[in-house]
Amino acid sequence: MIKILTINQIGLILIVVLISFTGCNPFRNRPVNIEVSKGSIEDFDFFYDRFVKDSLFQMSRLKFPLKGCNEDGNEWTKENWITIKTKIFDVDTTLYKVFYQRDKNSFIEKVWIEDSGFSSEQKFDLINNKWFLVFAFELNN
Repeated sequence: MIKILTINQIGLILIVVLISFTGCNPFRNRPVNIEVSKGSIEDFDFFYDRFVKDSLFQMSRLKFPLKGCNEDGNEWTKENWITIKTKIFDVDTTLYKVFYQRDKNSFIEKVWIEDSGFSSEQKFDLINNKWFLVFAFELNN
């Protein structure tokens, strides 16, 4: 006896076949929501990865005016901010010296070139269970 499939069953079979043979995954390109639910603390590593990859997200996580100053001695503003694009862990240590320190509520990173007059320092703080850049200092003599 032949069983007749319903339209819903045929549609489900076609979707499974499509995903299996084409590698099509309708969930692969969905944006990741990193909203922090009340009471939970945002994961720093996930935040930091998105911070350096997504300039709009980065701007949303800066507390202007930032403490510190740019290489001209001016306060950082939205207009003169230079997007951070590299994690401290990915900096070329054959050219630069690096230091970083993380604790429960803060992350400090420093990059400099020995005896050159160049140094950069940033500080991230956990504020209301979300990470923000709160300090940035640039020096290039």
